Amino acid sequence: MPAKKSAIETSLVRELAQLLNQEDLTELEVEKDDLRIRLTRGGTSHVAPVAAPAPVVAAASPAPAPTATAPAAASDAPTKAAASGVPVTSPMVGTAYHSPSPGADAFVSVGSKVKKGQTIMIVEAMKTMNQIPASRDGIVASIDIEDGQPVEFGQTLITLE
Repeated sequence: MPAKKSAIETSLVRELAQLLNQEDLTELEVEKDDLRIRLTRGGTSHVAPVAAPAPVVAAASPAPAPTATAPAAASDAPTKAAASGVPVTSPMVGTAYHSPSPGADAFVSVGSKVKKGQTIMIVEAMKTMNQIPASRDGIVASIDIEDGQPVEFGQTLITLE
């Protein structure tokens, strides 16, 4: 009997993988009875074993959402002071947090030395905490988003020197 259940799960995983590719998704999660399957593409998303932060109400202010293809505007200047650095971008849409839980110390601050793969931020998407690793060794030149800020796919989170 267990072999039959395994075959069903394998076919479900294959179908979900096809859906992930067909719809050009970066992440897909399905839960049915006691079975939970999570597929990600790109290898940058990890589940962080942390408690969900309390919801944060954003103040009514214009969202700094510059993209890599948009020309720099005058309002971008303060957050892009280290434009010569290497940006670490969000691999998904979600809410970015500087620390693993409310009240905890931030993963990094401006001037911190980081190693490739070190967790530098968390992006919460669909109640899942996704660790954001440093893309290379370096020094944090700027933190380009506020704690608890909604972020878009590809938005710069941190710039490394």
